[in-house]
Amino acid sequence: MAEAQNTKVQEQDINQLLKVRREKLAALQEAGRDPFQITKYDVTHHSTDIKENYEELEGKTVRVAGRVMSKRVMGKASFCNVQDLPGNIQSYVARDSIGEEPYAEFKKYDVGDIVGIEGTVFKTKTGEISVHATNVTLLSKSLQILPEKFHGLTNTDIRYRQRYTDLIMNADVKDTFVKRSRIISAIRRYLDNEGFMEVETPMLVSNAGGAAARPFETHYNALDEDVKLRISLELYLKRLIVGGLERVYEIGRVFRNEGLDTRHNPEFTLMELYQAYTDYYGMMDLTENMFRYVAQEVCGTTLIPYAEEMIDLGKPFERLTMVDAVKRYAGIDFDEVPDTAAAKKLADEKGIHYEARHEKGDILNLFFEEFVEEHLIQPVFIMDHPVEVSPLTKRKPDKPDYVERFELFIYGREMCNAYSELNDPIDQRERFKAQEAALAAGDEEANTTDEDFMNALEIGMPPTGGIGYGIDRLVMLLTNSPAIRDVLLFPTMKSLDK
Repeated sequence: MAEAQNTKVQEQDINQLLKVRREKLAALQEAGRDPFQITKYDVTHHSTDIKENYEELEGKTVRVAGRVMSKRVMGKASFCNVQDLPGNIQSYVARDSIGEEPYAEFKKYDVGDIVGIEGTVFKTKTGEISVHATNVTLLSKSLQILPEKFHGLTNTDIRYRQRYTDLIMNADVKDTFVKRSRIISAIRRYLDNEGFMEVETPMLVSNAGGAAARPFETHYNALDEDVKLRISLELYLKRLIVGGLERVYEIGRVFRNEGLDTRHNPEFTLMELYQAYTDYYGMMDLTENMFRYVAQEVCGTTLIPYAEEMIDLGKPFERLTMVDAVKRYAGIDFDEVPDTAAAKKLADEKGIHYEARHEKGDILNLFFEEFVEEHLIQPVFIMDHPVEVSPLTKRKPDKPDYVERFELFIYGREMCNAYSELNDPIDQRERFKAQEAALAAGDEEANTTDEDFMNALEIGMPPTGGIGYGIDRLVMLLTNSPAIRDVLLFPTMKSLDK
């Protein structure tokens, strides 16, 4: 009962504070000083510019703008802290410097208001670099109340739903998303310097292929056709390789109708690239070099802290076949398993759940997921996957039950997936048929035959290496973020009214 009464009192207090803010705005508007009528403010410096170049700027006039994060009124003079994109800076606001009436107005400003401050750069007696204001302009009135300063914004549900407030209150969150932007820029620089061309392909497609995932479906009114949101970038990018664009990449959103957890969001950012006249070994070299380059560019080091580990991107990445990985961590050599029946018997003994349609290669993959993934902390390429789980990949000439495919694992997580691309249209059609049989047997993530893609393959695709990177997982790694929602500005959330 007491707790409920306290909550009611708090709500009443907040409502009163919100009412006061609106009354302040109304008074400004009535006096002809509506802050929302101001259309621009000429900023000359950011907070960090002033702090990093103090010796050059001391005594000079600057104009900064940002959000008031704290205010301390002391009679004829006050201090306020203004936060802008890169940081924050203190301003000394004195009545004698800005005038009596403007100072009276300044004292009415609230934490959360957005202001422009013009003044000279100086150091306080305590040595803090500050701006001695000669003019303060209210640029926008905050009608809501920011979270309490010392406790901050810690409720993750509110943080994800109100990312704008999260960015204001938590500097490390802002830093994560600044780094995300820098990571994507670094990827583009690396690939551009390697001769790749950035392209764009359709998001609404009639056949959502290129990955094992259930698509979202929608209806195209103008064409009166049902279409799907893409689950991958692969099949259109391969069409461009057929067309003679020898090195292409795309960074874009893809959509998979699946669950949400710390590593999955139904819409996420994927980067795929395809390079003619190379294979999956070429893709390994490119991946290793690119990860190293991006880490050095964004973090200034290739030794990356993640959770309780230090991930070393500077050393050569280990290369291990899936069969050897299962042998190492589960003690079972699938080269010695003669057929599907024997593989299922092993799965029964180890308590591995499988479906009736699964073949030996599917069972190997299940053993890998169960016994191996969690051990792959430092970067390792897991190579040579079974053909059953790789419908778009070229077979190994000496071991046709396996394909030239790898996945890069770091901290037990798949970071990318790469192939020597299948360019045999006859084999590809048979793989699509097997996928359609799996779909008919109940696998909702299986592919269907894409006839236009088949036509492109029949025209002829050169030997090609291809790879897909989950950008969000790379950002998680380089920003030491535990969950994918921490690196998505606006993650998928269930509606509050549901």
